[in-house]
Amino acid sequence: MTSEIMMDLEAAMATVTPDSAAPGLTEDPGPHSSARPPAEPATSASPAVLADAGDLLRALAAPVRIAIVMQLRNADRCVHELVDTLDVAQPLISQHLRVLKTAGVVQGERRGREVVYRLVDDHLAHIVVDAVAHVQEGK
Repeated sequence: MTSEIMMDLEAAMATVTPDSAAPGLTEDPGPHSSARPPAEPATSASPAVLADAGDLLRALAAPVRIAIVMQLRNADRCVHELVDTLDVAQPLISQHLRVLKTAGVVQGERRGREVVYRLVDDHLAHIVVDAVAHVQEGK
């Protein structure tokens, strides 16, 4: 992993604060608090659903893709905005967007000559924000 990508991810992670949470998130008492509603147990999901969930998590498992999701949770963006913000080459951004689009994480809408990308729903922003916050709490 290049130092540029790591610096971009660190910069994106630094923006995760209770005030910068994804829209609709309320202040979280912590990942181990009993105040969270209990999640559905994984045993109630079919093997196909679990496989799809694994595919989704794999699609989110790259630092650049995490940084893209964190950017898109704030606003819809076109490729050149992501390139400028993350300081990553355009072909690499496009490749990561293709992975995220295939996984159903992002959706693109053509506006003139540009394609504007957005998150499909807020669930994915919650996953990424929670993961980044969890890592930050451990440091």
